[in-house]
Amino acid sequence: MIEEEAEATTTDQPAPAGAAPVEGFAAFGLHPALLEALAQLGYEEPTPVQHEAIPPLLEGRDVLAEAPTGTGKTAAFALPTLHRIAARGNAERRRGGGPQALILVPTRELAMQVAQAVHRYGRDLGTQALPIFGGQAYGQQLRGLERGVDVVVATPGRALDHLQRGSLVLAGVHTVILDEADEMLDMGFAEDLEALLGATPAERQTALFSATISPAIARIAGRHLRKPVRVTVAHKRPKGEDVAKVRQVAYVVARAHKLGALCRLLDVEAPASALIFARTRTEVDQLGEALGGRGYRASPLHGGMAQEQRDRVMNRFRSGDLEVLVATDVAARGLDIPQVSHVINYDVPSAPEAYVHRIGRTGRAGREGVAITLVEPREHRLLRNIEAFTRTRLELGRLPTLADLRERRLEVLQATLRETLLGDGFDRYRGVIEPLSEEFDLVDIALAAVSLADPAGTRAEDEVELPTATLPQPFARRPDGPRPG
Repeated sequence: MIEEEAEATTTDQPAPAGAAPVEGFAAFGLHPALLEALAQLGYEEPTPVQHEAIPPLLEGRDVLAEAPTGTGKTAAFALPTLHRIAARGNAERRRGGGPQALILVPTRELAMQVAQAVHRYGRDLGTQALPIFGGQAYGQQLRGLERGVDVVVATPGRALDHLQRGSLVLAGVHTVILDEADEMLDMGFAEDLEALLGATPAERQTALFSATISPAIARIAGRHLRKPVRVTVAHKRPKGEDVAKVRQVAYVVARAHKLGALCRLLDVEAPASALIFARTRTEVDQLGEALGGRGYRASPLHGGMAQEQRDRVMNRFRSGDLEVLVATDVAARGLDIPQVSHVINYDVPSAPEAYVHRIGRTGRAGREGVAITLVEPREHRLLRNIEAFTRTRLELGRLPTLADLRERRLEVLQATLRETLLGDGFDRYRGVIEPLSEEFDLVDIALAAVSLADPAGTRAEDEVELPTATLPQPFARRPDGPRPG
């Protein structure tokens, strides 16, 4: 049982060629090639989940591990799996054509990440790892499976599809890993997991890793794990410096006015790029459509979208063509999204860990970030849980008023005019202005032109004051400081 979590300890630079393997990992008795790879990668000491999970996995025991994201669990299951594959030798490894290990993960992004990690750890062993997931053409996956691989890292749906086609043979699998099992169940993969596990040999070794051990997870473990070693890594409390670069603000808003409040904040904050989190796919779709209808360059992102569509959305967001991305927690996992200026929680996440994971998307690479949370009065306890977990008192903000909004829009208009005046390309309008200048003052003409360009009246639904909402007693407190802008 582990009482607290520690991040993987690494050096800032890779160790030089031929560096001696680190004693911490050498104590496990791992294959020398794995130890050399860890030394080259700069790994120094095992994290708690690695310390607890690697020994029983090397002994061939089943493991049930409760460990959140970011605890080093990929290495915890990948290293023993690679050690076991190496012990069998090349001839044994290629016999039968099918993989020796099957790693199941919830998303395409995680499949690629885990496959890359397996490749890095096992590069000197010649281990072949293949990620397979929905949204990718079958041809590439079929060719990889036909050539023969040691490890398949797959999403359950595509793995089951290959199993039913006969292109994925699981008869030779000796190790099955379920990574982020809770997320796979949340995404509706329970039946797929049962079918895949049922197609593997009964004597296989099975390890299940999950952020939480829910009753559903416990039932799967009871059916498919044999006297597992239980490993528990306590959820990490973030250090003060982890969130110091992120300005965290909460706004109390009645549910009926949340969309208006969100748009008001987007207009006043004017984020360079915003990542908005919502709880469900339906909410993500609805919110993305609503924002698009109000003139924002926004798009949804969730696991129900075709992979080609998701890739297209991500490319547009990274290039700046989209200013707002609305996503579920699962869809955002594993995505590398640099330079996000604002993270917005449209709903308060029920788990404080999810909140920390979300706001970690901003304030990266030395930049300052902003995390905004819209809190309904009934969600006050979730807000308090977050504050207790992060040991941070969130700033309680005042929603911008209609006057704030109009002032901000005029500021943006003034900046745009200044930028235009410093450039060129408006000579074609000289024929409009010069005749008017004979009849009217130039300042009056400019004022009239500005009034036509003023965006203050373009979103009529924003042209009303939003009613004030407060937290219920005894949780009520006055907003902190001025409004944004």
